[in-house]
Amino acid sequence: MGKKLYVGNLAYAVTHTNLEEWFSQYGTVQSAQVITDRDTGRSKGFGFVEMDTDSQAEAAIQGLNEQEHDGRRLTVNEAKPRVARTTGGGYGGGGSGRGYGGGGRRY
Repeated sequence: MGKKLYVGNLAYAVTHTNLEEWFSQYGTVQSAQVITDRDTGRSKGFGFVEMDTDSQAEAAIQGLNEQEHDGRRLTVNEAKPRVARTTGGGYGGGGSGRGYGGGGRRY
């Protein structure tokens, strides 16, 4: 399995094809993905690239982090594992045990 990299501060016009081109000079790109807004389909300005090996991933970090593309300085580093979102807040979302939920109004 390869190493997944986070790529941040992307111009909104950047596509997965652009990411693949930029990273392929450092090794084999297993996948390249620009994250988009579910409702609008517009880029959120970041993405993920999975490189074939750890050494290729490290070379890509060294070569692309802080480099300017489309007028923006890229942030490239090892992707951190995704943390599950917790529910809560509002009514009924657990919390104080008084029936109000976490962060809800208290009467």
